[in-house]
This record gives sequence, structure tokens and C-alpha cells, in this order.
Amino acid sequence: MTPATAAQPTLPPLRGRVQQAAMLAPTTWFRVGGPADWLGRPADVDDLLLLLRDKPAGIPLITIGAASNLLVRDGGVRGIVVKLARGFSDIVVEADGIVAGAAALDATVAEHAAAAGLDGLAFLSGIPGSIGGAVAMNAGAYGTEVKDVLDWAEIATPAGLVHLPASELGFAYRRARLPEGGVVVRARFHATPGDAAAIGEKMRAIRTAREETQPVRARTGGSTFKNPEGHKAWALIDAAGARGLRRGEAQVSEKHCNFLLNLGGASATDLEGLGEDVREKVRAVSGVSLEWEIKRIGESLA
Repeated sequence: MTPATAAQPTLPPLRGRVQQAAMLAPTTWFRVGGPADWLGRPADVDDLLLLLRDKPAGIPLITIGAASNLLVRDGGVRGIVVKLARGFSDIVVEADGIVAGAAALDATVAEHAAAAGLDGLAFLSGIPGSIGGAVAMNAGAYGTEVKDVLDWAEIATPAGLVHLPASELGFAYRRARLPEGGVVVRARFHATPGDAAAIGEKMRAIRTAREETQPVRARTGGSTFKNPEGHKAWALIDAAGARGLRRGEAQVSEKHCNFLLNLGGASATDLEGLGEDVREKVRAVSGVSLEWEIKRIGESLA
């Protein structure tokens, strides 16, 4: 990829950091992927609104958070990649809920709620991502989804900041319906008063369950495929004989076969190709076509 030159479009003057030809691999949990034309970290909501409103016409923009459920292809990403950082990480504890910025980690929000004796948000401790992504994909774990606890979300759009109640976000399994070009910047979650010690114990149980059943310390991207109606993706993969399957340095986890692992030298092409190998095996054995849950962005190398 060729870095931007004086002949190329320029971005509006952000107060946050902007890099050209920025490598994205270090920002992702898989640690793979090519560069972005631009990587922008807006300073705050006003900075993001400026970018959405005044970015050059025709240049695509995509937002990433903790990049825990993201695969960046080896050819990189054309256009602007926005990563929300410190200006979007505030957490405010209220009497009956939590207001959190999009960059706040799900687990951190759960910890704040537990410390305040607020029950109902412990499930967030089992989701390895940030609040913006959790809202955008209706993340869920241990029987609860974001839609079950969300009151409202603030969404930055090219036309300005929009405040939407949960009922207007069109939640479905692992998806929400955001306004065109919208980026979640803040959200409020309701909770109920509870015993802080009991909530803390619930979170410890979730962490223990994750440690025992998932490869949480590996280079992975979380759950690879959505659970098809009436099935568990991991069980279909296991029944198809794909547990431990490899392509180069990419491997289907032996511990939890709905996780793909970068053993150290895998490329995005290896990981995506392995995922497609798994899909083909499952389709051949069960007739079920698995749908990717990991978000894949960018271009493959020629």
C-alpha cells in the first residue's frame, strides 16, 4: 500500500492522533493484518463528529474497538479506520445503572457495577471487548445479551449526535441496526441493587469458566461462528472432526473448537482459510452452513 501523498485527499484537522499507512496487526487480538490508509484516534465525541461530517467524499470509514473479535486481512484496509480510545472510556456509576463510553472494556464496566453493588451486568465480564462493539453486535454471554440491559445509546453520525432508546436499535442475535454511518459513543445499562460480595462471586465464577473452557491467553478472536438456530457451533465443528485442524500456523483450538488460534506465525489468509475449511467440513457432515461471527475487514493480498 502506498502512503497518502499531497495529491490524495486529506482528512479534516482532528485534535486526536492520525497515522498514515498504519499497521493494524498490533491493535488486534489475532496480531495479523495489513495497514490502513489512515488510522485515526479522535480525541472525543466532537472530534469524531467532525471526522464523520467532513471526511472526503467516497472514502470508506470503519470503526474498531478492542479488536477482540476482528480479523484484518493481509492486504490492509482502504480508507479510514477509527479506533476509539481514552476520550471514549469514561464510566459513570448511577443509582440504578452504569453509563459507559464506547471504549470502556466490557469487563471493566462489570467490575464498576459489582463494586457499586449493582446486579445484572456480571455477564459483561465474560465478553472480551469494549462497550461500543458490544452494543453494535448485541454481544452476549452466560444467558444475557446487551439488549436485555441496555436503556439507550448515543451514536455519532455524519448529521450529528443521535440518542436512541434500546427499542429503536433493532436488536437481533449478534446484531443491532445502527443509523447509516453511525458509531456508538456512549451507552447506559440498567441494573438492580444487589450484594457486592455475591456479584463478585458470580464474576469470579464466569472468569473461572472462561479459563477452563476457552483459550483466553492465546492469540485468538473469540467465538468464530454464530450459533445456528437450534445448534451450538462448537458441537457441529467437533462432530465434523475439525477440532485441532490446522492450516499453517493457524489452528482450531483443541480446548474450544469455535475458537481459531494464531500459533505465532499465521497470516490472516491462513486464519480465514482455516475458517472456511471448518465451514466446509461442517456443511459436508451436518448440512449446516456456519455464519462468521468474527468481523473480517480489508483486502486479501493479490
